Amino acid sequence: MRRLLSSCFMLLLFSAFLLYKNDVITSASEGLLLWYRFVLPSLLPFMILVNIMIQTDAVSLPARLLGPIMKIFPGVSPAGSFAVLSGFLCGYPMGAKVSADLVAKRQISHIEGSYLLSFCNNTSPMFILGVLLLKFIPEKELHLPLFLIFFLSPLLCGQLFRIYYTHKAQDSFKVGYPSMKPAPSCAQTSFAAMIDACLMDSFYAIVKVGLYMMLFSILIRLSAGLLPGSGLAKTIFLSSLEVTTGLSLLAKLEIPAMFRCILLMAAASFGGFCAIFQTYSMIQESGLKILPYIAEKLITALATSLLTYLYLCISHVPV
Repeated sequence: MRRLLSSCFMLLLFSAFLLYKNDVITSASEGLLLWYRFVLPSLLPFMILVNIMIQTDAVSLPARLLGPIMKIFPGVSPAGSFAVLSGFLCGYPMGAKVSADLVAKRQISHIEGSYLLSFCNNTSPMFILGVLLLKFIPEKELHLPLFLIFFLSPLLCGQLFRIYYTHKAQDSFKVGYPSMKPAPSCAQTSFAAMIDACLMDSFYAIVKVGLYMMLFSILIRLSAGLLPGSGLAKTIFLSSLEVTTGLSLLAKLEIPAMFRCILLMAAASFGGFCAIFQTYSMIQESGLKILPYIAEKLITALATSLLTYLYLCISHVPV
């Protein structure tokens, strides 16, 4: 039955692609152009560098510097602190990729990898500053507080998730694999071979990100035309597919500015299903699970919206 439903859905999707081929071509071009102009140059260099750092064990330096602090808060191992740094600074899907790579290299435990994934795979600071705040929230006095709320929310929620994962491990997972040697890696081969492997791994990952952006750009355009109605529910559904287009749709809603601001913050915090698929493509070979991650992102989005609401009520900043 499940296979039959899946086959029927894919047949309908294929038919929609044929019937609306002009829309498909246009939206595919828009998605790929967005990837080429913004995501590729801003993310690929970091992917290559992070891969090389992991393969050469260069992560040990920032781990030694940040480890004592991050062992206390947010409560990760020295190696895990590098995933926190990468995830919060570089954005999707770097937090997921680094966490999965560290698990694969046996530098952190599977439980700690799941914990890291729960809070350190977020929208990048540059996107929040350059798109969400400057483009869609014109009140400048809100920019700094909302920016802090956006990154405080996953850290606070992470402490709740930490209790769950620590209990699940039945002991502290901060020590990672204290008695295990790192798995053999390409760093043990020639330097040129290691660089080549890191380049290909990064290229493969960034191409997958671009293809997901293209597919979800098509899905948003087709869904906007095929789904009935034009109300709040439809807009929220469409905005949950891909964050950049979703923020544009939410910003056009004719609702009180305060609630529009809350929806924008929640959508940016969730990241959209496009980011979820990107994340899944990065973690599927590491054994990390995607369903708990989706639940954790929804909880974080809820926390972000609640903190935004409380701040707007307390500050009395006109929006």
